[in-house]
Order: sequence, then structure tokens, then C-alpha cells
Amino acid sequence: MSTMITLLSDYTFQTVALGAALLGLISGVLGCFSVLRKQSLLGDGVSHSALPGVVIAFILLGSKNTEVLLLGALISGLLATFFIVGIIQYTRIKFDSALALVMSVFFGLGLVLLTYVQKIPNSNQAGLKRFIFGQASTLLQRDIVMMAVCGAILLAFVILFWKEFKLLTFDSDFAQNLGFSPKKLNLLLSFMIVLAIIIGLQTVGVILMSAMLIAPAVAARQWTNKLWTMTLLSAVFGMVSGVAGTAASSMVPKLPTGPAIVVCVSVIVVMSVLFAPGRGILHKLYQRRKNRLLLRMEGGVSNFPTP
Repeated sequence: MSTMITLLSDYTFQTVALGAALLGLISGVLGCFSVLRKQSLLGDGVSHSALPGVVIAFILLGSKNTEVLLLGALISGLLATFFIVGIIQYTRIKFDSALALVMSVFFGLGLVLLTYVQKIPNSNQAGLKRFIFGQASTLLQRDIVMMAVCGAILLAFVILFWKEFKLLTFDSDFAQNLGFSPKKLNLLLSFMIVLAIIIGLQTVGVILMSAMLIAPAVAARQWTNKLWTMTLLSAVFGMVSGVAGTAASSMVPKLPTGPAIVVCVSVIVVMSVLFAPGRGILHKLYQRRKNRLLLRMEGGVSNFPTP
């Protein structure tokens, strides 16, 4: 108990935990739309595609300022998204193939540029690798403020365009008949997802960011069939996993925060898949066994002679 009290009063833990909770909240809300629209891998593609933007921003400006590097990552992620959308619209290549193609090209370019930068004879490029695997311990108060501002803007857009995003997710043809533009809504939602991914790169990195976007939504989907309930649960799962992963990383020596957060949210997914009522595996097994017993009882009753 004393260890926990000491941990909760630590300023570094408070900063990192708050940043991880904000990331879980934002990615949990927007991840619901990616999961329901069957575009879960979009987050993986965008996060990997952000790496060359980080390195190019450093090469051009020579600054390791987080805001500058994340701006480069945002531009690179948006460019990759536009490439994916363009390939799908103007060619016969399917979404998964276009995603794999763009992701591999951008991530490969990022690794090549990162190797080039590391060979520059100075130590100014040190620390760029934190965007690959994440380094939540480097979060500062200004980073938390930036995440809070961006998160508030994204959540405001979700609330403002809730009905439109709901129509786009479940019936885009009906949305078009009502006068909405599915293409514009898709671009807006894609931009929001890209921004959510970019602000989480410093915490969990380009490799694990897709898990933060998808896992809370997958877990929440097991518990409900209502979109608003799923969104709320996904946000809660993301925040809980962020704080729990930060706490585990603080208490276990040399345990990185990003992977710890992903492990925590994966545990929530496994528990949801097993124990969720209606969709859970154990619940389905129980229902099957119950139905078999009822069938046997009904069969036994029908064998009695009628008077």
C-alpha cells in the first residue's frame, strides 16, 4: 500500500499516466469507427507511414522538438492515407493490398532515412528511435497539454458529426440519399484517426499504436450492440489500460511503458472475448449445454404415453 501511495504521488508517474489515459480515451473512441467499418488495419498503416515524416522533419529543420516531429509525422500519415484512398478509387487494387503496399513503402523509407541520419557525425539525432517503440517516460507537461487540446478537438468533432459518422458506418448509401457526402465524411474521419495516431506515437510508438486504436474497441464490441455504449466502454477500457500499463511499468524495473499498456489492453480483450454475455465464448458454451439439456428433457417427457 505504501508503494502504491508513493507511486501515485510521484510527478513523473502522474504525467505519464495522464498522457496514457488521454491516449486511451482518444484512440478508444475513434477506434470504434475503424472496427465497425472493417478498416482496423488503417491505423497500422498510418502509424508505420508516419516514420519518414518524423525523420524528414528532423533533416529539414534540424530540431528534435516534439511538436515539429509530430507535424512531420502528421503530414506523412495524411499523405499515406490519401495514397491508400486514391489507389482504392482509381485502380482495381483492394483495400488490404493498397494498405500493405503503402505501409511497407513508407516504413521502409523511414528506416532508410533513419539509418542515414544515424550516420551523421553528431549526437543531435539521438532519440529519434523513440518513435518506433515509444518512450512514454519522455512525456512532458507541454506534451500532455498538446494531447489534451487535440483530444478535445477530436471529441468535439465526434459529438458534432455523431449522426453523420453513424450513418457512414452502418449505411453509407442511405447517408448519400439523405444528401450527405460519404467521401467527405470518410476523409474527415480518416483525418481524425490519423491525428489520434500521431499524438500517440511518442507514448507507444509506430509499431504498437494500432493496438491502442483497435483493442479497446474490439473489447467493447463484445459487451453491447449499441454504438454509444460501445464508444463509452472503449474509452473506459483505453483509459484503464493506459493507467494500469503505466503503473506496471513503474513498479517493474526495466519494463517499457508502451508494451505494458498494450499487454494490459490485450488482457481486457481476452477477458471480454471469454466472459462477455451474449458474445463471450464461455457464455456461448453455457447456452449450448443448457439447450442440449432442455432438448433431452423435452425428449424424455415426450416418451411418456399420453392418457
